[in-house]
Amino acid sequence: MNALAPFSALRNPRFARLYAAQTVSQIGDALTWVGLALLAYQLTGGKDAAPVLGDAAPVLGFALTLRVAAFVVFSPLAGVVADRVNRKWLLAGCDFGRMAVIGLMPFVHAAWQVYVLMFLLNALTAFFTPTNQATVPLVMGREDSGQAFALSSATTELIGIVGPGLAGLVAAWVGGRDLFFIDAASFLLSGLLILTMPALRAQQGEVQGETWADVRDGTARLWRDPPIRFALLMELVAAIAGALILVETVTRVRSGLHLGEASYGWVMAAYGLGATLASLAVGMTGKRWPRTRFILLGALVTALAILPGDLVTLAPLMAFWLLAGVGQNWVNLPTETLLAERTEEAAQGRVYGAHFAWSHLWWAFAYPLAGFLGSRFTSHAFLIGGLIALAVLAGVQITHAARTSTLQRRPE
Repeated sequence: MNALAPFSALRNPRFARLYAAQTVSQIGDALTWVGLALLAYQLTGGKDAAPVLGDAAPVLGFALTLRVAAFVVFSPLAGVVADRVNRKWLLAGCDFGRMAVIGLMPFVHAAWQVYVLMFLLNALTAFFTPTNQATVPLVMGREDSGQAFALSSATTELIGIVGPGLAGLVAAWVGGRDLFFIDAASFLLSGLLILTMPALRAQQGEVQGETWADVRDGTARLWRDPPIRFALLMELVAAIAGALILVETVTRVRSGLHLGEASYGWVMAAYGLGATLASLAVGMTGKRWPRTRFILLGALVTALAILPGDLVTLAPLMAFWLLAGVGQNWVNLPTETLLAERTEEAAQGRVYGAHFAWSHLWWAFAYPLAGFLGSRFTSHAFLIGGLIALAVLAGVQITHAARTSTLQRRPE
């Protein structure tokens, strides 16, 4: 296996520019959420009072809820639009729109203004992200998109590790509100990079129909294709485990282990590092393993990894969270490649759009579940959540195996 294999995708000049634009855009996303946290703190009285995390939490929580809602509502339509237009203009337009929205954030003085702007921002992201995902196989080819997705995923996870720290340093230098101006500049640069690309238009096939028929077709394609349906349901397993990690780790580290914020940062960094390494591993193996095998293994690893989370000390917790990050990535990354390999070019936009909506719908279910387990079963939240994830995994695997066996027994 070649450790540099995922980087070979950068030999494609069109993907190299798309990758650069995506990376700059994701750095902007990291700045956005750090800036939003600081802004929420100011709006709830933190500027003139002692910091109280609970004051800013409702603003951030509602902003995250709006984020998921925008993704679920708009991304299926975004995928249909991506199938019909020159994606170069759609991607650049989303970046310039996000630049304008973020540029207004320093002038916000009320929570409702934050909610309006964040909903607009995430509506644009709901158009940008699935369009960007569907464009990877367009510029790389359906059969060669795996390494490109692996590199993009590894970069995303790496930015997730270093991005908040970088954003914090920039905020300390320029101030919380002025951070948004640098954030806006990142979206401007991303949009300009995309404008340097040639036309990005998918082939128009017989699958194109009326708008809402195409929206329904995107979801139908997810559920009627057995490997894609299997992958989509395994993403529910990953969402249950991932939501527990994101929601309950801070409680486990601060209240359970009585450790500080730095220790929490190390645990979450291990989680992100696992996902980064897993991305590179998928890129190195290429097509040696079937995508569904990676997905099954990933779901199993991430569900098992959280089981001892209520009991172990810091070092083992970091090790288990690294494994959980590996498992999360081995579910999500091969699914993106599977969609490209099993969908014709003319329908990839709507399929990626529908998938983006469904995968975030799983998180909309998983976050409240994690909150419920954390509040009702404080000392056993990870154990119970892991068992629930394993039960869902077993149900999906048994059903998938039974359906596959039935299809194989049918006469031609």
